[in-house]
Amino acid sequence: DADAEAVAAARSHARETGLAIDYRLATAESLAEAGTCFDAVLALEVIEHVADPAAFFASVGAWVRPGGAFVGATLNRTPRSFALAIVGAELIFRWIPPGTHDWRKFLRPSEFILGLRRNGLATTDLTGIVYDPWRGTWTLAPDLGVNYMVAAVRR
Repeated sequence: DADAEAVAAARSHARETGLAIDYRLATAESLAEAGTCFDAVLALEVIEHVADPAAFFASVGAWVRPGGAFVGATLNRTPRSFALAIVGAELIFRWIPPGTHDWRKFLRPSEFILGLRRNGLATTDLTGIVYDPWRGTWTLAPDLGVNYMVAAVRR
């Protein structure tokens, strides 16, 4: 992560739970330039914030070593995601700051999968994630209309 506070919080959580996780303060570009590879790469709620999705997918493709895994989560570009993520979460309920998301940057699952495939990753799973605001819980579901996750491997 490029955010020092986020890395510090993650390291603290790992220590508290006894997990041996190598959290790094780095940018996507610096990792790709260094030729760094990982067994697993997670990009959760990231792609919808990057300036150049094609460059991001190229970096992801470079980071996952052969046989390694990738998991990504993002928002779908649908009228429903606009209504819930932008109008609802940002403008009405203010769960996240207004302007956090640009709906035009949301990717359809087919666009996400194509970005992975162009960079050597084969999709193994695609699932929706549905938030229940009354319970404050997330559930995996077939509904890809708002949030979804993609799993892939480098062959």
